Amino acid sequence: MLKLFLPVLLFSITLLCSGQNGNSSPKIEILNFNQFEPLLHKANDTLYLVNFWASWCGPCREEFSAFQQAAKKYSGQKFRLIMVSLDIPSQLESKLKPFLNSNPVNARLILLNDPHQNVWIDKVDSNWSGEIPFSLLYKNTKYESYSHSFHTNELDSIINLKISQL
Repeated sequence: MLKLFLPVLLFSITLLCSGQNGNSSPKIEILNFNQFEPLLHKANDTLYLVNFWASWCGPCREEFSAFQQAAKKYSGQKFRLIMVSLDIPSQLESKLKPFLNSNPVNARLILLNDPHQNVWIDKVDSNWSGEIPFSLLYKNTKYESYSHSFHTNELDSIINLKISQL
């Protein structure tokens, strides 16, 4: 009996420690802008959609499911979604993680921890005034930016068009 109990106990402890118990928190990278900036300039044959948002932003929350659906639909293609949260870093545990636990998305999740917005906003897009939601779609050196929230059909149409051009 002990021979069977010990492996089951060790397996259960491993699952709990690794966050595989069904309640795992999403992996969120905390980066400053210098660490994040290379993600805006990947020169390959992949289409990147970078969405700047925050869990406290109503329009951002409304469009979140459109990004979930796009990430799922295009996961097998040369498409990558990067969700960049502008939430307050001190609210990571109390606001951001609970929102993401309720609204999971298959994307790279980044919490941008850099209070110097006046410096880095123009580096993202010179036409961006800093409002969110804001999205940047790019492949190699071709960039398009969007200063509005998306609905599923609009986002899907844009991605589908760009994917078909690859």
